[in-house]
Amino acid sequence: QYQLMESGGGLGQPGGSLKLSCSDSGSSLESWSIGWFRQAPGKAREGIVCTNERGTVLHYEDSVKGRFTISRDNAKNTVYLQMNSLPPDDTATYYCAAASSFSACPTYLASPRAWAYWGPGTQVTVSS
Repeated sequence: QYQLMESGGGLGQPGGSLKLSCSDSGSSLESWSIGWFRQAPGKAREGIVCTNERGTVLHYEDSVKGRFTISRDNAKNTVYLQMNSLPPDDTATYYCAAASSFSACPTYLASPRAWAYWGPGTQVTVSS
C-alpha cells in the first residue's frame, strides 16, 4: 500500500523559498506520475505541477510557472518541489499525489479524483 508523505512545509518569507519533498517509505514511486496540489482555506484543491514517472514530462500551471520547479530522484524515491519568489497567496496546504496512468501528467492535473494515492499534506504559510 502506498503511503505518501510530504515534508518541508512551514513558514516562508514573502519573496523567499521553500523546498517540499514527497516520499514513500514502503513502496517505490518510480512507476507513478506525481502531482503537487494545494488547497487554500475556502478554496478548491488545485493541481499546480506534475511530472511523469521518468521525469521527462514536467508541467506547470500558470500560477507557479517560472517560480516552482518539480524534480524527482527515483534512487531516493523522492519527488521535490522547489518554490521560489513566494507571495502570501501561495499560503495553502500542499499535497503530493500519485497516479498510475501514463498520461496523468498533465492530462489529469485538473482532476484530483484521478490521482490514486495522496499524502496527508504539509502546511505552507507565506507571511512576514
